Amino acid sequence: MRKAILIVFTCFICSLTYAQISYEEISSSRLNSKRQLKIKLPVNYDAEADIKYPLIIVFDADYLFEPVTGQVDFQTHFDDMPSSIVVGIMQGEERVYDSYYEPQTGLPTESGIRFHEFISDELLPYLDDKYNTSNFRVAVGHDIMGNFINSYLFKEDLEFQAYVCISPDFVGSLRNFVSKRLALYKTDVFYYMATAEKDIPQIRQNILSTNEQIKTVENKYLTYYFDDFDGETHYTLVTGAISKSFDKIFSIYNPLREKELEEKVLPYEGTLDEYLVNRYKRIEKLFGITKEISEEELEKVAKVAEKREDFKSLFKLGLLANKLHPETLLGTFYLAQSAEKLGKTKKAKKLYEEALTLNDVSHVDRDFIFSKIDELNLSLVDTDDEEIEEKVDEIDDEEK
Repeated sequence: MRKAILIVFTCFICSLTYAQISYEEISSSRLNSKRQLKIKLPVNYDAEADIKYPLIIVFDADYLFEPVTGQVDFQTHFDDMPSSIVVGIMQGEERVYDSYYEPQTGLPTESGIRFHEFISDELLPYLDDKYNTSNFRVAVGHDIMGNFINSYLFKEDLEFQAYVCISPDFVGSLRNFVSKRLALYKTDVFYYMATAEKDIPQIRQNILSTNEQIKTVENKYLTYYFDDFDGETHYTLVTGAISKSFDKIFSIYNPLREKELEEKVLPYEGTLDEYLVNRYKRIEKLFGITKEISEEELEKVAKVAEKREDFKSLFKLGLLANKLHPETLLGTFYLAQSAEKLGKTKKAKKLYEEALTLNDVSHVDRDFIFSKIDELNLSLVDTDDEEIEEKVDEIDDEEK
């Protein structure tokens, strides 16, 4: 039953994908010809809106475009990556000329240089002018085009911030220079590379060698991922590599997961509201997208604050929640928890009572808040009795 549901869902996604694909032709003075493009815009794309979208350029779109757009639809449906504009370049028989390279260096030459310049000087400006693109661009290439997209690493200014090199057919000495280029950048760059157990032997050998070099690069601006798929071939690894690469490149866009909470949030030096705010600022800086911090994200981080008994962070998260979601009880609830943990009983009781006047949130039980108020009332009665007894004792001592 579960398998049947998944098949139906996949077919539904694919039907939407095909319905939204359009075709365009672009004239190129560099190539002295026209090139056909496949273009997939996000659902509900509005050219008049201020929303910007990452741009994914798919080389070999004759066979790679649909796997990429299908994966984009799947991951955006679950909010695991931002909605993106996907543009595929139809290459067909021109592929050999587009990827023409100098045998010793592996870098484009002659018709390869012209194709390289067509992308840089004509296609990207055309797309930026016509569509609401952000500054985050992804290049996706397989085999010889997986080798080709590395040529953009040799430009002074990065035109692509992320590279998906699926079983790249490294030629010449290019593989020996990729790691050196990745070590130089002072802006964020994402690099993904994949091979498979049954990949073409020479291609696999070169990829493994390149991976060993890139692994040694120490550059805080580089985010590098590598996959070696068991049992897959040069061609069957494609869909898995597309899925893994997008999941990893856009990992910071994902909702907070257990691994990040354990490895980054828990040991964070500073208050946890800072971690959350900085995380979302980085999303905006990278992808040009303003994403709101959700109540669920606040709840996850608040649990970490409780786990490390960090009541200052809990207080700061309460202030942040009140700022972002003032209509709900979430922020006031955290402020009340913080006050209670710090022994400020009267203040905590007052805050819990204020929380009950605000809108509910799914993960805070109002019955629990009522029980906390009752508990604090008893605590305050006990405290008052103790204070009365202390005053009586003081009077007795004075009379004696």
